[in-house]
Amino acid sequence: MSSQFRIGYGYDAHRFAEGRRLILCGVEIPYERGLAGHSDADVAAHALTDALLGALALGDIGGMFPDTDERFRGADSIELLKQAFALPAFRAWKISNADLTIVAQRPKIFPFTGAMRTRIASALGIGTDQVSIKGKTTEGMGFCGRGEGVEAYAAVLLERK
Repeated sequence: MSSQFRIGYGYDAHRFAEGRRLILCGVEIPYERGLAGHSDADVAAHALTDALLGALALGDIGGMFPDTDERFRGADSIELLKQAFALPAFRAWKISNADLTIVAQRPKIFPFTGAMRTRIASALGIGTDQVSIKGKTTEGMGFCGRGEGVEAYAAVLLERK
């Protein structure tokens, strides 16, 4: 890789499920339902992990941590993010910034974005000023608008050390 910069983009979506905690960016959000998934179903951490892996053409979270592997049942997705970023391929790179958008009609994301930024920054060893998290609704349209689940988009910019 001769470039000085690499951009990665990630996306993930999970449906709501009864009897689960809602975890977004490693932060538990008070809500009557959580997200369905093999791990803790942190849709935002999954999208960010995909963005990081994609920036260096290393595949995706499903390839690295398959949902067919019982070792990852109930896994903390922030720990999975940290494991992905600890891969030897990342040693030559530093994160310039990470930008996440979480789409959910409910609950409102804004009250938790500060804690989320802190959690992501800590996991990646970067400053909170390098992490942006935005909450969006779909004005009632689509599966998120109908309250069926949450989706997340993430972009990262890596810079050669």
